[in-house]
Amino acid sequence: MKKKSLFILLFCSFCLISEAQKGWEIGGWLGVSNYFGDLNTKFDVTRPGPAGGIIARHNFNKRICLRFGANYGSVSANDADSKNSFEQRRNLSFQSHIIEGVALFEFNFLPYEHGDYEEFFTPYVYGGLNVYHFNPRTKYEDRWVALQPLGTEGQFKGEEYALTQLGLAYGVGLKMDINAEWSFNVQFGSRYLFSDYLDDVSTVYPDEDDIESLRGDLAVQLYDRSIPTAEGIKLGQEGRQRGDDSNHDFYTMVGVGIVYYFGKIYCPTFK
Repeated sequence: MKKKSLFILLFCSFCLISEAQKGWEIGGWLGVSNYFGDLNTKFDVTRPGPAGGIIARHNFNKRICLRFGANYGSVSANDADSKNSFEQRRNLSFQSHIIEGVALFEFNFLPYEHGDYEEFFTPYVYGGLNVYHFNPRTKYEDRWVALQPLGTEGQFKGEEYALTQLGLAYGVGLKMDINAEWSFNVQFGSRYLFSDYLDDVSTVYPDEDDIESLRGDLAVQLYDRSIPTAEGIKLGQEGRQRGDDSNHDFYTMVGVGIVYYFGKIYCPTFK
């Protein structure tokens, strides 16, 4: 009997050390988002957009978590902000709302347990997949115009880039207890995209006649908005560089959040 009691005590102690925290957290976060790509090649962060989302995190133990999230962000860029003479003359701009879902694994660098006086905070890293929806637009004659339907780089009708795509989500953060149930989270995350069209810019200028015949006058006005020379020559000659498809676009989300812990400390039941 004594040996059995001692075994149960030791096993429960091991449980408390290795899997003391187990359960769900639900919460939300607010912050900012930034875009980097063909219309922001110098990593300028002077055009942040609002961002936020909801967090659902399952703690397997003190180190490993599985997290799901639904997030919103707004990104934009304008060649007028660039110090590069080519980009200034190219004179393109865009804005897009982004809605994404993420599935991530988190790893806590330190053992972390809600309500513990010693293990109440930890830095962490995370990585996983995201599915995001975007729709680049530009302002023309005081109205917002969606760019994807215009095939601004010569895409045939029905062959435009998809507005819902996959990417990789990764980042770092810090979580810290407020009390046994509530915790404070700070995180920085980046999204590597498998598309280079978040900004509607990727490759070369198409033929103007093809654009006009396929898409009409509005597409002609917007595929090449470059500033003409004194002789009236614009950049948009067929095959001339418009973007750089060797480096895909990406965006970041930075924010602070509050989450509520619903989990309990589990220990095995013995009969």
